[in-house]
Amino acid sequence: MATKLLRTNMDDDHTYTSQEGNLEFLQPYKVDGEIFSLSSGVDISIQKYFLTFNLWKGLPIPNTYNNKPVIDWRGEPVFAELAVLRLFQSHGWEGVWVDSYRRNYRVGLPDVVDPIELPQKQRELIESIRAKTGRPGGCWDVFVWKEDTMLFIELKRQKKDSIRETQLRWLEKSLDYGLTKENFAFVEWKF
Repeated sequence: MATKLLRTNMDDDHTYTSQEGNLEFLQPYKVDGEIFSLSSGVDISIQKYFLTFNLWKGLPIPNTYNNKPVIDWRGEPVFAELAVLRLFQSHGWEGVWVDSYRRNYRVGLPDVVDPIELPQKQRELIESIRAKTGRPGGCWDVFVWKEDTMLFIELKRQKKDSIRETQLRWLEKSLDYGLTKENFAFVEWKF
């Protein structure tokens, strides 16, 4: 692996900083970490955030992806994955919704905005982890990056969703690949 995935810089005082400074905008939403039990028997705590969204009350969107909830993000109808992506974008991050349903990378609603191609570095990372998992699925919902910092984010609606085995496998194989738990975040959300 050629790139360091968790950004670590040394400043003039020779103290180390990590991505935590890049996530200051999330601090008001931070809650106790989510514990995941990996197949190796190891339990790992992943940073967790709790967000409350507003339900979209405007005109219906053309494709709800089998009735996914539609959120009002500053007057734009989006799915939860896109709302989290917009939140990160508003703080200088780039990224995509990893649409596992259609196996695309998206920055907007299906049938409204065409899928995009990932930059080479990000594409190679996802392809390498997929090869380790031996499966096409399992990648977490949102993949964002800012400079050399990369973050996978899994979203679950409160009391409606739970983590799947393929997503745990993605986490475990990503850690085997060289990512750290700081390259992951868990977002629980509600209306």
